[in-house]
Amino acid sequence: MTLDKIISEIWRPTLETIILAIGVYYAFKVVRGTRGWPIFIGFVGLMLSLALITIALNLTVLLWILKNFWSVLILAVMIIFQPELRRMLAQLGNIPLLSTVDQQRENIEVIVTAAENLSNARIGALIAIEQNVQLADVVESGIVVDCIATPEMLETIFFPNNAIHDGGVIIKGNRITHAACIFPLTDRADLAKTLGTRHRAAIGLTEETDAVVIVVSEETGLISYAYKGELVRGVTVQELRAFLTSVLVPQARRKSILEWIRSWTIERPVPAVRSGSQKPEQPNHKPEQNNHVEQN
Repeated sequence: MTLDKIISEIWRPTLETIILAIGVYYAFKVVRGTRGWPIFIGFVGLMLSLALITIALNLTVLLWILKNFWSVLILAVMIIFQPELRRMLAQLGNIPLLSTVDQQRENIEVIVTAAENLSNARIGALIAIEQNVQLADVVESGIVVDCIATPEMLETIFFPNNAIHDGGVIIKGNRITHAACIFPLTDRADLAKTLGTRHRAAIGLTEETDAVVIVVSEETGLISYAYKGELVRGVTVQELRAFLTSVLVPQARRKSILEWIRSWTIERPVPAVRSGSQKPEQPNHKPEQNNHVEQN
């Protein structure tokens, strides 16, 4: 047996095992905590039991049925776990946006300032920052605004008794595109039943998309944020700014082609020597799911 054949026989099964392990781990991670979790566990347990019994007792008829109906079982899984599969595909399809660092920092400052003012005034708010996954289904439920995002505009939208203060706001880039949008509520079974609608909507939207959602509680004024299905509650303004920077600014560092060409065609000044550098703050809050109770 040649060395190439030995290596081939070793790395192929190893690669297959790694791919299978990653797939199983990611499937468990996506389904865990959702309504489909008990169904998933029951389905996997049933299939493993049938396979073991069939092989152990050499039940040829049952083995033939399982082999021939495998495609039907796959279709059934796709139908049963459709919400979980949609969430998984949305996460896998994320492609970073191209924009400048300065522009993203300005957008972040607008949102942070608005959240701080709304928090001080005890005005409830639900703000979603659209990234790569378009929120087409969500914006259809809202009202078109299409204006420059400013703290004053966000505060006006969420002001009590305003006609469009209910629901969530969608921000894309530096513009408020829609208001009064209805976000999908999470189906997570591990969350406290008393968790408020705004927080459940924030988790629900971030489970299906790559959006970042900021929540301001009307009762307590606490600021929270949700991302990738996880909710972090009671953060400070500095922590909110640091988190948004960590999520949005790394994407902004990838300049557009036009800016890249300009940077090499236009004469660039010699950079001044800096006396020091300051690293961006990193949020120290960990995701919380059901340790506290909010009514909004």
